[in-house]
Amino acid sequence: MSYGIEIEGLVKRYGETVALDGVDLMVPAATIWGLLGPNGAGKTTIVRILATLLRADRGVARVGGFDVQRQPDRVRAMIGLTGQFAAVDEALTGYENLLIVARLLELPARQAKQRANELLERFGLADAARRSVKTYSGGMRRRLDVAASLVGTPKVLFLDEPTTGLDPRARADVWELVRGLVADGTTVLLTTQYLEEADQLCHGVTLIDHGRVVRQGTPAALKATVGGQTLQVRAENRARSGDVGVIVVEILGGVAAAESDDGMIAAPLPTGYSAGATLAAVATRLESAGIEVAEIGIRLASLDEAFLALTGSPATTEALR
Repeated sequence: MSYGIEIEGLVKRYGETVALDGVDLMVPAATIWGLLGPNGAGKTTIVRILATLLRADRGVARVGGFDVQRQPDRVRAMIGLTGQFAAVDEALTGYENLLIVARLLELPARQAKQRANELLERFGLADAARRSVKTYSGGMRRRLDVAASLVGTPKVLFLDEPTTGLDPRARADVWELVRGLVADGTTVLLTTQYLEEADQLCHGVTLIDHGRVVRQGTPAALKATVGGQTLQVRAENRARSGDVGVIVVEILGGVAAAESDDGMIAAPLPTGYSAGATLAAVATRLESAGIEVAEIGIRLASLDEAFLALTGSPATTEALR
């Protein structure tokens, strides 16, 4: 297997503070990998080391097969970095922003113009290319910022909370763009405070806490570590929630059920119970009892719940500090 990022025994200290304590991380090429953890976990330190902005005290880090400390120039030539806030010049047009980046990367004038136009078209900004960036929406600025990080066609891209502050539609647009980059062969290391984002985008996730890797694997595997499936039912009429609870408990063989503030009845699915058969049985009983259902389904534990269980910190903590 080819790896876009390889980290072995990475250690970094700031005086007596240990920021990284022997971190190992292998990110397969052309995948999206999430790097998550509570405040102060060490994620920023990892990104800075990989981007050649900081030297590790011990250990090895390679990007695209190149050692970040011994071959920093080779690493810089193949990476892109998009920060939490859009780093674009509002006084310039979208086209001018990309053209400046291209020229700073020493692309010939003709090639720089071509690359800027290509990216504007790809990111859905061609119609706004000659407009001042100060007239752009938040989603448009973020797309332009990501486009700027791709001017040099990086093989590895570091995305630091790329959708912070965006509305759901703009966030979905960025997700689609990131998926497209990976389809073209780019390796993406993603840090985000939206665990739904990591769940939707990432092929794998690494949880960092106190400078150490707590757990890593696919989002589904991490969610499975904190529990099995949960049956959820919410009646259309909140007054019938108690009846729903009785039916759920009976069908699940006496397993305790809990009611949330919005009237959702939830109970863990016992080992050996078929999700499909259980849903069918509950639906039949509810129909017989004349209870209309607003929502019914089986779900796994959320990535938020896995995050809390594995790190001991709420998922709302800032993801890259």
